[in-house]
Amino acid sequence: MERRKPNHTNGLSSTWRRGPIFCSRITAKLFPFKFPNFDFSLLRILDIGSWTSVSLLSPSAGSKTVVQVMAIDAHHCPGALMYLFRGEFGYMLYTGDFRWEITSKRARVGMTMLLNALEGHRLDILYLDNTYCNPSYYFPSRKLAAQKVVDVIAAHPEHDIVIGIDRLGKEDLLVHIAQALKIKIWVWPERLQTMHLLGFHDIFTTKTSSTRVRAVPRYSFSIETLEGLNSMRPTIGIMPSGLPWVVKPHQVNGSRFSSLLSVSPHKGKLLLNGTNPIVIEKLIRNSEFVERSHEYIYSIPYSDHSCFNEIKEFVRLIKPLNVKGIVSSSSCYVDPLYHLAHLFSATKPLHLRKLLPQQLEKFRREERDESMETTKPESMLGSDNWTEAGWKRTMSGNINIPASRLSRVSVIRRSQRGVKIVEDDFPA
Repeated sequence: MERRKPNHTNGLSSTWRRGPIFCSRITAKLFPFKFPNFDFSLLRILDIGSWTSVSLLSPSAGSKTVVQVMAIDAHHCPGALMYLFRGEFGYMLYTGDFRWEITSKRARVGMTMLLNALEGHRLDILYLDNTYCNPSYYFPSRKLAAQKVVDVIAAHPEHDIVIGIDRLGKEDLLVHIAQALKIKIWVWPERLQTMHLLGFHDIFTTKTSSTRVRAVPRYSFSIETLEGLNSMRPTIGIMPSGLPWVVKPHQVNGSRFSSLLSVSPHKGKLLLNGTNPIVIEKLIRNSEFVERSHEYIYSIPYSDHSCFNEIKEFVRLIKPLNVKGIVSSSSCYVDPLYHLAHLFSATKPLHLRKLLPQQLEKFRREERDESMETTKPESMLGSDNWTEAGWKRTMSGNINIPASRLSRVSVIRRSQRGVKIVEDDFPA
């Protein structure tokens, strides 16, 4: 299990008995809170950076095979992991939800760990978090976005502040706000328990009289709620979310390109291909990417998922032989092969193999234009047409690893018929 968010625990319950669950130490710590009567002897903690051997038994063939797995920090939410597998099938990486920030020291440590684990071997297949795998999407580092949130709060000293968050995630943002403004932050009781389990004991409170900044469940963050709060006292809402922020050239006195980049979540043209991501980060640092989506609501692109340029750089560094996206339910889904195939030795999709280069480029151009006009996915809050129902939509969609079809691997064909972890390898 790559993390303990609600949409990643579908099918799990306190009565689970179908086999062991592999997870991070942090996820194991949070597990009793979510599933109080769970048989915790089934949990298998994976330490980051270490190989663990797992014996698999094929019900159909009756034979055993050993697969090794290494956990790597996914830089997403507390406890989130990427999984690197190796065995008869070669090497396979499943990112789960991840954020690989090019300017982050933590991400560079993770990349070094991954490359060292590969020991010079090529990655046979990459199962990639393709939530924002589209050239339309760019947003700044979480550090920079967090400072913009602080700036908005500081600019409204007489207002109460409401921040929409999920049941897990955005902890670093809230801690940054608390430390920068030297205040406590209100959270609901269940969230306070989670914060305490994560080791945050003096920053959060459930006493509304102790602070003017409140972090509320995303589902309760709505225009109707904010209008009601404003009938009592001035209040603004902040939604930190990975909206489809689009970078476009900033025209000054008719010049083609200025030193600043203007950002719009709804329109614009992206000109990032071939541009150094670190340079882009420096350019956007002085630009304004805070969107006032409503009289009472600010949207700020604080995302726990990688934007397109980060995904592209990640793929360029590890050079997989093939890539498959793990998110397919989004209305803006784009097959990673369309935009990333030139970075690795992937085989073109069947329907593209017979196209001439000019036809292929036209197909991709039309596909990109189409993706710019598509409806935003439910997980992206904020649009020109604000509705209460829109704000109350929550993240949905189960992530399943699709069956690998590496032709040189016989064990994969067996795994497609189902495998079982041999319990003898894991004493309670």
